[in-house]
This record gives sequence, C-alpha cells and structure tokens, in this order.
Amino acid sequence: MSGLEDIVVVGTSLAGLRAVEALRSRGYEGRLVWIGEEPHLPYDRPPLSKEVLRGDWEPERTALRRTGIEDLEVELRSGCRAEALDLADRCVVLSGGERRRFDGLVIATGASPRRLPGCPSLPGVHVLRTLDDALAIRAALDASPRVAVIGAGFIGSEVAASCRKRGLDVILIEALETPMARGLDPEMGGLCAALHRDHGVDLRLGSTLGSFEGTQRVEGLRLGGGERVPADLVLVGIGVVPETAWLASSGLDLDDGLLCDETLATKAPGVVAAGDVVRWRHPGHPSPLRLEHWTNAVEQGSAAALRLLEGQAAPFAPVPFVWTDQYDAKIQIAGELSGAEETRVVYGALAERRFVRLYGRGGRLIGAVAWNRPRQLMQVRRHLREGIAFADAVAQAEA
Repeated sequence: MSGLEDIVVVGTSLAGLRAVEALRSRGYEGRLVWIGEEPHLPYDRPPLSKEVLRGDWEPERTALRRTGIEDLEVELRSGCRAEALDLADRCVVLSGGERRRFDGLVIATGASPRRLPGCPSLPGVHVLRTLDDALAIRAALDASPRVAVIGAGFIGSEVAASCRKRGLDVILIEALETPMARGLDPEMGGLCAALHRDHGVDLRLGSTLGSFEGTQRVEGLRLGGGERVPADLVLVGIGVVPETAWLASSGLDLDDGLLCDETLATKAPGVVAAGDVVRWRHPGHPSPLRLEHWTNAVEQGSAAALRLLEGQAAPFAPVPFVWTDQYDAKIQIAGELSGAEETRVVYGALAERRFVRLYGRGGRLIGAVAWNRPRQLMQVRRHLREGIAFADAVAQAEA
C-alpha cells in the first residue's frame, strides 16, 4: 500500500517491536505511533518462567532493546489500552476516549492467560504472562511456599522446573495423560513426565481440579477425585486466549484470534496483524493456523510490516518452531508432529535424552523433536523448509 503517512502499531509485544523496526528499516519515514497497555518497554517473555523466576536475571536483562528505542523515531504510548477499533473513521479508540487516527494499522495485541471457570481471586493464586506477574511470583517464592501448578504445558512445566531448582516442593497437575500433550506425541510426553519425576516433582496426570481451598488466601486444592492437596502458591498455566475483545465491534473476522489471509492482511484495507493474536491461512495447512511461538512473533511482525508497506507479499508460510528449557533439557520442536505415519530417532538415543526424532507422513518429512541437540535440529529445519523426503532426511542424518 503506497502513500502511508500515519501508521499505528497496537501492542508493545515482540511482534509489535519487530513490526516497528521493519517499518523503519524498509524506509517508512512517516509518523509512527506505538500503543501498548504495559508500562514497560518491550521485553522478552521466555525468560520470565525460567531465569527471572529463578532469580538468575533481573528485569532489565529481559529488555529486547538494551539501547532503547530513540533511533526508531516512534511515538510510544505506554500504559495505554486500545479499547475499540473504528474502521469507518480509521481510528483506534484508546482508554480515556482518545481517538488515534491512522491510514495504516498493525495489530499485535498478543494473548492473555486463560482463566479457570470459577477461579477465586485469592492471594497466592497466580498466572504468568507479564514481567510484573513474574516478579510477583518470584517475590512469593522467597517465602518457600508449597507450590501447585495447574497445567503441564510449556509454561506450567517451566514454572515447575524453576521452582524445583529453587528447592521448593512442587505438585504438577495435568488433566491429560502426559505433560505437553498438545505439542508432543505420547512417547515424547512420557519422557517429559520422567524428567519431572527424576527432579522430584509430584506429578499428577489425568487429574482434574475440583476447587480451591482457603478464605483469606489460598491454602490448597481439592482434586476432582476428592484428594486435598496443600498449597501456599498456585500457578494456573492452562494456556492463553488471543486479545481480540477490543476488536469485537470492528467488523473484522474473529475466531480464536483475528483472521487474516495468507499474507497477514485482514479484510479491512491497510490493516494487518502479527503474533499470538493472529489466525491466518497458512498455505501448508487445511484450516487457519494460530501459533504462540517466539520465532513466529519475530517473523510475523516483520512480514506484516512488509505487507502493509508494499501492498502485496508472498504468503507467510514458516516452518513452526518452538523450544522449552526444563532442568538440564533443551527440548525443541520443528514442523508438525500430528498425523505422522513413521518416525525415526537419529543423532543419538532416547535413553540418553540426547537425540533428534524425525516424523514423516506420505513419504515427506513433516517434523522433528530434539532433546539437547540444537545444532542438529537446525539442519532438520532446513530440510523441512526444503520439503525433502523422509527417507532422504533419515539417510542424511545417519550418513
């Protein structure tokens, strides 16, 4: 789209930052306004559940730009919430009623923690998404509480690992049969379960939550089977929901995220989106895809900015990639694992917890899981981008 003079980016997320940087690096010289609800400059979220929670990092180390943002020549509106989007008037409605006009808009409002139905607002019950969340939990951990974590996905598993590294008693409660079941197949999930148990976590799989206990603050949980679990601190880590409530009256298409086409454009001219909030038509998937991964936010922020500036762009079709660090394990997932018809362990062995496992379907390589093999996984990611045959990927790994 040519002739842009006034661009607004909503969301001081990683995706929002990369969009702002890309707009300037691609030559946009007009007015650039950046709106974000949090009071902080953009920071990195992955360390919050690990280095920050353990006390290894102080907050300033999470900054995504250590030298600040002055070089970006952007009007930053921190602590300012977008309340609505008026497409007829081409403006974002801010908290307090201010209306910020635009001729180009990047939506990067991310996601917020999913809440348990009926979850009480008791002191001691936490979620983890923001830097302030992490610091509040870290301060509470200094009192050596008994910790219960609800949900053994990425965040829940990382928090459990961080608390065990601090020497705390941890119970990890998961309704499914393995940790990280939505990202890993059962065998890999079983390895994750063994990892937690080896480090002293009381792991309860296939367990549901009945209720919270306590009046002035949380004192424990009652599981679905009736068992009482004492706890002084509870972390609810059951996933996130995209931040689209402010778009409800906009007329944009919303369905588990903001729906975009294969180039990250919405149905409104001059409006694109990036990051956790987006559900877009990935050419390699039969239905729209939403990814909550760090790498996706980086790549999508830049791609959305390019789409806005140039009007036309190639489809955004990355190979999904995500990782987690738990205890001494770096677990990485590339591509997709569901629907695999064949698998093969290369570069090591499962028993060593140092390997790469390849996944194939229809004779093609579709995904891989790596434990403590980051260099080898980078090669597999290249194979996934190239779309090579499963047999060829195995042969090259074992050569």
